[in-house]
Amino acid sequence: MRTTGDRIRQAVSFEVIGLLISVPLAAFAFGYSLEKTGVLGLIGATLATVWNYIFNLGFDHALKRFTGSTRKSIKLRFLHALSFELGLLMAFLPIIAWWMEIELLEALLVDVSFAVFYLVYAFVFTWCYDTIFPDSDAAQSSGQ
Repeated sequence: MRTTGDRIRQAVSFEVIGLLISVPLAAFAFGYSLEKTGVLGLIGATLATVWNYIFNLGFDHALKRFTGSTRKSIKLRFLHALSFELGLLMAFLPIIAWWMEIELLEALLVDVSFAVFYLVYAFVFTWCYDTIFPDSDAAQSSGQ
C-alpha cells in the first residue's frame, strides 16, 4: 500500500500537470477567457484532488481485499480511470454551469470534454507514476 505522503505527491502532481495542459486547451477549444477557464480549472483541480485521494485509497483497499494485491492489470486500470472520472463528472457539472454562467447542457459538453481528456490523462499518468514510483506491495506481487 502507498503511504499518505506518496498519495499526496501523486494527487498533487497529477493535478498540477493536468492543469498546465487542460486549461489552455479548454480556453482555446471553447472560446472562454483564460482567466475564467483557469479559475474553473483550479476549482476542478481542488475537487479532483480531494476525490483523487479518497477514491484511490478506497480503490486500493478494495483491490487488496479482493485480490490480495494493489497490482492493477490493464483491465483494472481502465475500470479505475473510468469510475474515477464518472464520479468526478457528476460532482463537477453544477459547478461548471454556475461558474461559467452557462446552461446545464453546455456545461455537460464542457464537463464531458474535461472528462475525456482526464480519462486518457489519468490512465497514462497513473501508469507512468506506478512505473516511476512502484508501491512495495505491487512490486512484491509481480516478483520484482
